Amino acid sequence: MSMSKTQKPSKPLSQSTREDRLKAALKVNMARRKAQAKARAEKNETINNMTGNSSDDTEE
Repeated sequence: MSMSKTQKPSKPLSQSTREDRLKAALKVNMARRKAQAKARAEKNETINNMTGNSSDDTEE
C-alpha cells in the first residue's frame, strides 16, 4: 500500500495560519493594553494635579 500523491501536508499550512492569527491577536491585545495604561496614567496625573499631589518620581 503506497501513499497517494494527492495528499497535502495539512500541518504546515494550518500551523502557519494559526501563527498568523495568534500574531495578529497579540498585536491587538498589546495595543489595547498600551492604550489602557496610557489612559490610567493620564487619569492618575489629572487626579494628582487636582489634589496637588505629585507622584512623578515615586511611582516607578
